Amino acid sequence: QVQLVESGGGLVQPGGSLRLSCAASGSIFSIYAMGWYRQAPGKQRESVAAVTSGGRANYVDSVKGRFFIFRDNAKNTVYLQMNSLKPEDTGVYYCNVVGSSSVTGALDAWGQGTLVTVSS
Repeated sequence: QVQLVESGGGLVQPGGSLRLSCAASGSIFSIYAMGWYRQAPGKQRESVAAVTSGGRANYVDSVKGRFFIFRDNAKNTVYLQMNSLKPEDTGVYYCNVVGSSSVTGALDAWGQGTLVTVSS
């Protein structure tokens, strides 16, 4: 099995910053992409940012220039640096890992979610 452990959520004022982290462990053979999704109250889950093993990153338009995703391949860990946070960034943030497992083959794992609240 593969486990994803997220950390870094919390309450922050508008304009503030937070850094999320997600560490993957377990029966991982290789990781192709790691990313972050978020789900705001009453809305569908959306992709926020993702980064491939080669370092290519993409972002949803609403966070470009404010959020930065990067990963430590040696530690199977992905980070999301969130700057200039806005109230509309509030939601539960989920880590996602896509790759291959040494046990099950295909790997598409999700973290338990971490709450980010942007409010004054």
